[in-house]
Amino acid sequence: MRAGAIDVGTNSVRLIVCEQQPGGMRTLDRRLTITRLGQGVDERRAFDPEALKRTLETIAEYAAICGEYEVSDIRVSATSAARDARDRDVFFDAVRKLTGKPAELLSGADEARLTFTGAVSDLAGEDPVLVVDIGGGSTELVVGRKKPENLVSLDIGSVRLFEKHLASDPPSTSELEALRTEAGDAFRSARDRLSVSPRSRLVGVAGTVTQLAALKIGLPTYDPEVTHHSVLSHGDIRMLARRLASLPYEKRARIKGLVPGRADVIVSGAEILLSVMEVFDFAEVLVSEKDLLDGLAIEMLATDAGTVPR
Repeated sequence: MRAGAIDVGTNSVRLIVCEQQPGGMRTLDRRLTITRLGQGVDERRAFDPEALKRTLETIAEYAAICGEYEVSDIRVSATSAARDARDRDVFFDAVRKLTGKPAELLSGADEARLTFTGAVSDLAGEDPVLVVDIGGGSTELVVGRKKPENLVSLDIGSVRLFEKHLASDPPSTSELEALRTEAGDAFRSARDRLSVSPRSRLVGVAGTVTQLAALKIGLPTYDPEVTHHSVLSHGDIRMLARRLASLPYEKRARIKGLVPGRADVIVSGAEILLSVMEVFDFAEVLVSEKDLLDGLAIEMLATDAGTVPR
């Protein structure tokens, strides 16, 4: 069986095409396009027409790729930006026309559960983990071992906090402090609701974390084969955050290895990750390229095999 999953996030649209094999899931194709669907959604609670157009064009392209691979099932999920937009029905109607399938509006809890499933799918051992997924509109925190045991979803995301706090170029000290205060307050509240074992390790997924790993390693172009299961220390992230925040957008955008479309929000994303590590007292984070997208695919293949209801 071949399956295709499309994850429509606040900052990017991603595709995975996979098939079930005796040894497990095999990925045939994986793509990412930054479309910034969440542009202005936090303020207006509605989609920007150009952002919506970019996103739907990308979904149409990905649906065509799924057709080329002759997938037997396709799944489209939407997260924070679609949850927040009043005109989300326009998006959902268009997705149905483009793909023949209804898009699923994932709740924060669904998003966290699927992210955890993807992130731990190739982790060895039984030690507890805290998975952090920094998205464009929200951040999910999930604790557990092989299955999620407790989770929280917060309206703290790289696009959302960038648009809310970082008006200057480069951002001012007061703007950065305001962002850190909001993030820190949110994560301290989450810490009180989550029971994180001192033996836990921190696993970070999604674009902010993988991008920071690529910059730390010094990759001229982003390569998930290299960044997967690399480790970032608190010092690494603090150094990168300070360097990135000190540069104007034009210089940031010229940094080798920085994916186009992340040059503005990488500053807020790095600050969010720093806040998580400081509030939960982690010295390092294990970088995982497997996340919500993999969770969607794993669940699709398991459902087809009759082992997991959906």
